[in-house]
Amino acid sequence: MEKTIMLLAALLMVNNASAQEENMALVKGGIYSPLYGVGEQTEIRVEDFYLDIVPVTYADFQQFIVDQPKWRKSNVTKLFADLRYLSNWIDDKNAPPSLLDKPVTMVSWFAAKAYCECQGKRLPTVDEWEYAAMASASKRDARPDSLYNISILRSYEQPRTYLKTVGSSEANYWGIKDMHGVVWEWTHDFNSIILTGESRNNGNTDASLFCAGGALGAKDMMNYAAFMRYAMRASLKANYSLTTLGFRCAKEGSPQNQITFN
Repeated sequence: MEKTIMLLAALLMVNNASAQEENMALVKGGIYSPLYGVGEQTEIRVEDFYLDIVPVTYADFQQFIVDQPKWRKSNVTKLFADLRYLSNWIDDKNAPPSLLDKPVTMVSWFAAKAYCECQGKRLPTVDEWEYAAMASASKRDARPDSLYNISILRSYEQPRTYLKTVGSSEANYWGIKDMHGVVWEWTHDFNSIILTGESRNNGNTDASLFCAGGALGAKDMMNYAAFMRYAMRASLKANYSLTTLGFRCAKEGSPQNQITFN
C-alpha cells in the first residue's frame, strides 16, 4: 500500500514536471567564456536547463494577474514596481487586445520572478541566458561568426521591436526563438556583473561604476552585441518597468522523470 501511494505521488510529480516543460526547450550544458569573467575565472560551466521557447506574452501575464491580484497595477507594492508598471494596460485585469500575442513589457524584476515561480519555474541566470543566446540556427556557439554578430546588432537597431509577435524569429540550435531583436530580458542575477573602470583601479571593484562602467575587462570587444546586453543589465534596478524589457522563464534540466524505489 505504501509503495502504491509513493508510486502515485511520483507519477503526479512527473506529470507536473512534464506540464512545466511544455513549450520549453532543453539546453544541454557546457563550458563557455562570458564577456566578463569573475576574477581570474575565464570559463563558466553551465548545467543542463530548460528555457521557454518564446518570451512571456501579454496574454500569459494577464492570466497571471487574474489569478494573483496582488500583482495588479493598483495593488502592487511600490517597492516592487515603479510607476510605469503595466501603465499601458486598459485596466487592472486587461491588456490591450492588440498586444496579447506580443512579449509582455512594463514588468519589474519582482513581478517577472513571481510569475515564473507561479509556473514552477524561475528566471534564467545571466550565464544561462547568454549561453543559450550564443547559438545560431545551426551552431550551438556562433559567436566566432562575424556575420552572426552583425545580424544581432542590426536587429538591435530596428525600432519598436517590442511590438513583434512572439515566435516570429527563426529558432536557434536549441529550438529557442526571439532571443535577439525583440525585447531585452530580465535575468535572475541581472545585477551580478559590475562593469569595472580603468586598470588604474588595480582590479578593485568600485560600486559607484555600477551604472556607468568602462569597457576595460571585456574578454572579447568584437562581440559588441553582448557588451550592449551587459551594459543594459548594469543600468537596471529591480523595480524598473520598461517598454523594451520583458522576460522568459527557465527551470533545472536534471532528469525529472526517473522513478526509483529501493
